[in-house]
Amino acid sequence: MIQTELAIVGAGPAGLSAAIEARRAGADVLLIDENARPGGQLFKQIHKFFGSRAHKAGTRGINIGTELLRESQELGIRTCLKGEVCGIENGQNLWVVIDRNRSEIVKAKKIILATGATENAVAFPGWDLPGIMGAGAAQTMINVNRVLPGRKVLMLGSGNVGVIVSYQLLQAGADVVAVLEAAPKLGGYGVHTAKVARAGVPFYVSHTVKQAFGTDHVEAVEIVKLDASFNQIPGTERIMEADTVCLATGLTPLTELAWLAGCKFKYLPALGGHLPIHDDRMRTTKENIFVAGDITGIEEASTAMEEGRLAGINAAADLGYISEEEAKIRSREIWDSLNCLRSGYFGQKRRESKDLMLQTGNEVIQWKIH
Repeated sequence: MIQTELAIVGAGPAGLSAAIEARRAGADVLLIDENARPGGQLFKQIHKFFGSRAHKAGTRGINIGTELLRESQELGIRTCLKGEVCGIENGQNLWVVIDRNRSEIVKAKKIILATGATENAVAFPGWDLPGIMGAGAAQTMINVNRVLPGRKVLMLGSGNVGVIVSYQLLQAGADVVAVLEAAPKLGGYGVHTAKVARAGVPFYVSHTVKQAFGTDHVEAVEIVKLDASFNQIPGTERIMEADTVCLATGLTPLTELAWLAGCKFKYLPALGGHLPIHDDRMRTTKENIFVAGDITGIEEASTAMEEGRLAGINAAADLGYISEEEAKIRSREIWDSLNCLRSGYFGQKRRESKDLMLQTGNEVIQWKIH
């Protein structure tokens, strides 16, 4: 059995930020991740962040990840890489499979779940052909493994992930034949979309993939126009040559461990589906379990890092390393930063949904704990 004061599941931007805050306060921290390297999505993000300087504007995600790793190493944070957490019980015990060869029980006084999210799939005839993949998988191939997934790529989805990965595919030498969007308008930030448009990539709104053709891999794709009710319009089909189809069709929070732990959930479609209820300290309905990052709702890496800081500070306060007053002051400052990140056109809906979650969480958790 491995014992620690604070166990953090997930070493992405939220988990690393939580670990740094808690360890800096003096807590014994164990950071667990199923990958061979910590950092999560940050090491796939070669584009520059934007917003304010406080939110790492002008800094590439890979450089932010490198800085977080440097801090974690300097603080001596224990890490368990290639560790798959497959169970949780009593709000304190984690069942971890290490290197697929042995299992360990990790007993922690407090747990932070920063498990992230998984890509959504879209089913259509031929969707199981080699060459059809999530946009995040393609991003991993080009930016982490330096492997080009295909020469002629069709992107389904025009949100930030779709347009950012399209641009990075262009930089890597691929031909992006088109970006399709099922909705009647494009979904990503204009600054990202404009880069792809200036490169000559056509955008098709109210379109989707009808089917893919090929023998042992994708060779062509049939696209079709959609009406206002998202029904396919017969007679609008056209064939496009492509050897790769990337699906940038949203993310779903990875909440399995929170379900297993018995946390209460709330359904918020704008944030990705069923989410563990939490209060403004990031504490769930299980007193010893906190959450941070995409498990609380799909947002950006900047918000994940701020939520990780919140969870780390308040977990450390529960462990006695930070006074309640200091934790409140620092939490208020982070909430000001989060509200700033969630302002504007794209953040408003998420902010409203988060406010609803927090209102519910504070009511439920106050009733449950006190």
